[in-house]
Amino acid sequence: MVQPFAPGFRTEDIETGGATIHVRFGGSGPAVVMLHGFADTGDMWAPLAAELAKDHMVIVPDLRGMGLSSHPEGGYDKKTQAGDVARVLDRLGIEKADLVTHDIGNMVGYSFAAQYPERVTRWVAMDAPLPGIGNWDEIVKSPLLWHFNFRGPDVERLVAGRERIYLDRFWNELSANPASIDEATRRHYAKLYALPGAMHSAFEQFAAFHQDAIDNKTLAAKGKLTMKVLAIGADRSFGTAMADDLRFVASDVTGGVIPNSGHWLMEEQPAAMVAAIRTFLDR
Repeated sequence: MVQPFAPGFRTEDIETGGATIHVRFGGSGPAVVMLHGFADTGDMWAPLAAELAKDHMVIVPDLRGMGLSSHPEGGYDKKTQAGDVARVLDRLGIEKADLVTHDIGNMVGYSFAAQYPERVTRWVAMDAPLPGIGNWDEIVKSPLLWHFNFRGPDVERLVAGRERIYLDRFWNELSANPASIDEATRRHYAKLYALPGAMHSAFEQFAAFHQDAIDNKTLAAKGKLTMKVLAIGADRSFGTAMADDLRFVASDVTGGVIPNSGHWLMEEQPAAMVAAIRTFLDR
């Protein structure tokens, strides 16, 4: 089931210019920002947040249009969402932070690190490619990724009231063991994605990939990231290709593969993920 955040965590809704971002934060020490992806919200990070809050200031936003953040008409390109992250940190008085990201969070995280390199100390990226980078044109041909182009008014009509069915497809097909995403977890996220505007906003996250690819190529052409990067793939998903992909945009990449897991690393192998991330951030 989805864990609640540890006692001592607070929430705030922060205006970023175009969106209101729901943020959980707690702990003290060096800052770490955690960015979720599709079919999750910031709630996915609760086990890791509890561990890192012992000696870090932990900041966990919901991306615009997802979870309890607002659902603006636009701004779903990842450069704009990187700006959301910057404004959240500004509001909390944080100059720089470690990044921990998964799925679409990787894409926002790269754009943030590339635009504001002085604000990122280290980056952990988990199991998803970056639009326009590396083997992107081949990756998107995978039949498993048909959802990248699944959107539009009629699609939204199909999914309306059936959000749980749609999300089950991701948890079932992209996991090593579907039972690792339990019924309580599925109900929790299905309820959030059934909120008014939530699925439209989620589809817009994918619709922005074309612009994200253009933006990422421009950012990458300016030079590689120099901060230390841990690129974690799941053995039943991106595996070692995760590190290969990040090496196109970063010069100091350590690869890692988590066994017995599909794409949903924090849900499928939470203890292994917490240990791997803690070890990297403690170096």
